Amino acid sequence: MIRITHLLRKATVAGLAAATVILPIHGGAASAAPAAPTTVPATVQAPALSSAAKAYTAKFKGAVCVNAHVQNIGWQGWRCNRSGHPVMAGTTGQSLRMEAISILTTKTGGICAKAHVQNIGWMRTRCAGKNRIVTVGTTGQSLRLEALRLSTAKRVCAEAHVQNIGWQGWDCAKHWNWVEVGTVGQSLRLEALKVLA
Repeated sequence: MIRITHLLRKATVAGLAAATVILPIHGGAASAAPAAPTTVPATVQAPALSSAAKAYTAKFKGAVCVNAHVQNIGWQGWRCNRSGHPVMAGTTGQSLRMEAISILTTKTGGICAKAHVQNIGWMRTRCAGKNRIVTVGTTGQSLRLEALRLSTAKRVCAEAHVQNIGWQGWDCAKHWNWVEVGTVGQSLRLEALKVLA
C-alpha cells in the first residue's frame, strides 16, 4: 500500500492563500512497499538583511536582494539590485554547489520559492510577503540545490548556472505562475542564480 502523507499549510502572501501537499517518493519512483520514515530538514534561516541592503531597499522601492549559501564559503552576503536589473548569487567557474538561497523582493507583492535538493527532492513551498525574506534549501548537510521554482504576484524571471551546462537562459512568469530553473533527475548542482523582478 502506498503511504501518502498530507500536509496542509496556509501561507498568506499579498492576500493569496496557498496549500501544499507533500507526497514523499523514495528512490525516484513510487513503490508499493511501505515508505521509510523521512526526516524533514529544519527551516533554514538566512542572516539578517545587512544595513547596506536595508538602505538599498529603502532607496529603490523595486529592489530584489539575494543571499546564497555556497559550498566552502557559507552565506555570501546580501546582494541587491533595483527592478529591471538582475541580481546574482552563487559562483561560476569554481565548481561549487549552492546549498540554500534567500530572496527578498520589495515590489512584487511577495514571493514564493521551492527548492529541489539532493537526496530530498522537492521541499515544501515557502512564501514571504513584501519586504520579507524567503529561504529554501539546506545548510550544514552538504546537499546541493538542483532546481528552484519562484513565483510572485507580478513578474519574476530567473536564470541558473548549472554544472556541465552553464547558463540555461532566462525563464519568466507572472501572476503566481512558477518559473523553474535547474535540473531534476540529473544529479547536477546549481552553481549560480540570477533573479529579475
